[in-house]
Amino acid sequence: MKGYKGMGMEGSIARWYERTTGKDLEEFRREAELLKDVLADGGDVLEIAPGPGFLAVEIARDARFRVTGVDISRTFVEIARKNAAQASVAVDFRHGNASDMPFAADSFDLLVCRAAFKNFSEPRKAIGEMRRVLRPGGTGVIIDLRRDVPMTEVKRHVDNMHLGVVSRMLTTQVFRFMLLKRAYTKPEMESMLTGFKTVQVLPDDIGMHAWFEK
Repeated sequence: MKGYKGMGMEGSIARWYERTTGKDLEEFRREAELLKDVLADGGDVLEIAPGPGFLAVEIARDARFRVTGVDISRTFVEIARKNAAQASVAVDFRHGNASDMPFAADSFDLLVCRAAFKNFSEPRKAIGEMRRVLRPGGTGVIIDLRRDVPMTEVKRHVDNMHLGVVSRMLTTQVFRFMLLKRAYTKPEMESMLTGFKTVQVLPDDIGMHAWFEK
């Protein structure tokens, strides 16, 4: 358990996040291609805390994949459904908690949690839920920030986000005073993922990709 100290991602905060992250859709396309390579023949994919739904929508453009998303923010669920409808793709976005997901055991071949795990108040319980809903042999990946990344690298990352001056300053401060404080180090992530058949945590840019197999 850890206390969540940030603002709830509802209303105007959620819409600001959609506008900010939507400026770099190419990154979501690249990540979608990486994830689709894990399931060469397609399958059932779950995105945990998809926010505006950009990544789930990109995966769902490929008809081989049946995509579901679950988010604790009702505003994000509404936004994600809107974005899927505008893209003319089928994604089942639902309201729910990562620590108590509304899915049967062994439901998904692949799951992804991108830029959200650090915010979970019950991280180990959420990982237990990931293990439960993954099918035997299924793969999961947590993509998130590393707490020990230098601010010089964070600033370089923000500069490449194509934001306006005010948004760039605001985003940098959010990283410094909120996101980095909640994030985990590579060893901490590895310790939470014990119990999976395989675990590999790979540092990447300002974050890390934690891959695990049930």
